Amino acid sequence: MLSPFEWMIAKRYLWPGKGEAFIALVAGISVGVVMLSVAMLVIVMSVMNGFRGELLDKIVNLNGHAVVQAYGGRLDNWQSILANVERTPGVVEASPMIEQPLLINYNGRVEAIFLRGQSDKDLKALGDKVLLGDIRSLYAPAGESGLGRVAIGSQLAQNLGIRVGDVITIINPAGRPTPFGTSIRQVGYEVGAIFEVGIYTFDEKFVMLPLKDAQTLLLMGDSVAQIEITVDDPDKVGEILEPVAKQLSGMAVIADWKSMNSALFEALQVERVAMFFALSFMVLVAAFNILSSLVMLVRAKTRDIAIMRTMGATRRSMLKIFVTTGTTVGAIGTAAGLLLGAIVLFFREPIVDFIAFTTGQEIWDPQVRFLSTLPSRTDPWEILGIVTLALTMSFLATLYPALKAANTDPVQVLRYE
Repeated sequence: MLSPFEWMIAKRYLWPGKGEAFIALVAGISVGVVMLSVAMLVIVMSVMNGFRGELLDKIVNLNGHAVVQAYGGRLDNWQSILANVERTPGVVEASPMIEQPLLINYNGRVEAIFLRGQSDKDLKALGDKVLLGDIRSLYAPAGESGLGRVAIGSQLAQNLGIRVGDVITIINPAGRPTPFGTSIRQVGYEVGAIFEVGIYTFDEKFVMLPLKDAQTLLLMGDSVAQIEITVDDPDKVGEILEPVAKQLSGMAVIADWKSMNSALFEALQVERVAMFFALSFMVLVAAFNILSSLVMLVRAKTRDIAIMRTMGATRRSMLKIFVTTGTTVGAIGTAAGLLLGAIVLFFREPIVDFIAFTTGQEIWDPQVRFLSTLPSRTDPWEILGIVTLALTMSFLATLYPALKAANTDPVQVLRYE
């Protein structure tokens, strides 16, 4: 604890007086560098956490935490497998699914797509992502056209100029065998809804329709291709589904979200650690600024220090005064950095739009970044780590100049005064 005398002197040194403008400038730069380094760490780590979290949430919402995939692409006894999976402890939900790469034709333009057939319950869950149309129309009775209905991604609709109510043709190259070869199967569907998941590649490629319609289109009878599984703890999905994997050995394989997206999430983790390590050097630079400003302050206040020592101030008091001064500079910079980081994260979308407008460059390209918006998730433990790092480095930077001040010999200083 500081005595009133020590605190008074520390506050006086925090605001250098007239004739000490250069020291004040250096101290101000120190606060600014700490502020910028803390803000950059908070912004970058929050955006990277947000990117990973949003990507994981959107992928899991669409694909579940794991998928049972049959060898050969067909699960004939899927009802018994589904019942077995649903009884497994830790499994929240399981549902049959068909996913197949096919082609779509609209007004003479052909695009590659991923056709997904899902149960009515899973299609209903897509309702909050629908931009136009009604997802309920997919499993409602056929309208006047007599065609089945599908939901398509917003980017696919934009690329082909498709609107709700338009008729598209889905092409299945693996059609029925005939004496003259395989007959390509082409079936028309009415667009009942346009959805946006928020992941560019999904919104560009996916076409959703009821499971029975997908079975008919792909000539699968009552078979399905996959069973989608959701568990209560995504990080332990492998442990939860291990008994099921053993039972299905030789018939099917279980792929969880970690294995299906391992390269992507491992790359994100490596980049996250590398960015934190690199940006931590900014905190080190800020600490050197604090050190240099305190060294200059000690040199400028050598006579004052000698006088205080002759008046009874102890070496310990001098040490505490300069440690307090430097640490306070670091604390002010850290608090300002947290505030600046919060402001930038709050206005991140307008900032990105402004930069894109002024530079004429697309800063956040969904085709490259997967997500259509810049995400952000702040981890309180990471913020605590950043604050601890900044304050610790600030404290360590004060030790040398504080010891220098504490070891000042008043006799030597005042001899020639």
